[in-house]
Amino acid sequence: MAKLTKKRKAALELLDVEKQYSVSEAMELVKKVNITKFDASVDLHIRLGVDPRKADQAIRGTVVLPHGTGKTKTVLVLCNPDKEEEAKNAGADYVGLDEYVQKIKDGWTDVDVIIATPDVMAKVGQIGRILGPRGLMPNPKSGTVTPNVGNAIEEVKKGKIAFRVDKFGIVHTPIGRVSFTADQLKDNANEFLGTLLKMKPSTAKGTYMKSITTASTMSPGVKVDPKTIA
Repeated sequence: MAKLTKKRKAALELLDVEKQYSVSEAMELVKKVNITKFDASVDLHIRLGVDPRKADQAIRGTVVLPHGTGKTKTVLVLCNPDKEEEAKNAGADYVGLDEYVQKIKDGWTDVDVIIATPDVMAKVGQIGRILGPRGLMPNPKSGTVTPNVGNAIEEVKKGKIAFRVDKFGIVHTPIGRVSFTADQLKDNANEFLGTLLKMKPSTAKGTYMKSITTASTMSPGVKVDPKTIA
């Protein structure tokens, strides 16, 4: 077993590993136990009582975090010329179609989000095998296939994130950075967890949120009590 560093030992001394903290307490603690020197991401990990193999329990959706994620996302809009000006005015970093489809075929995927209009999805489908594994494939359920590209771009820039349950029944999502205040992290956590609660499938049996943990990059996790979600 790797030897614990002094910083990690000190961080663990602040935690009761058996205790479930309120959302508010957890967000204060996750800042205190951070051991990195950089502005680390703060994430939530939620184990759900669902069976992702069943279509109606394969949870996925989007949410706009009140304070964003602390990361400025680069956006590519794939559209025909009639939508290019709208996309550029809304703040898209890259706008076009054929040239970007070819660039992606050649290996370029240096963007965080790709938004496409419905009328170009036949061409976007050509690069689906490249975009899919990277989580970049536009999808109507995440609001990234839409004729309203201006609104979609603005939401992404404001802090809209997409999430989905993995094959183990866990949802992972960023909710900010350690430089955020505890209140900002709390607001973002409550917004995300509240959205997830509303999405509980009627066919899911037993406890829906089995466990919630928040952690910053490379730092100890803090358990969150689901009953304290605002």
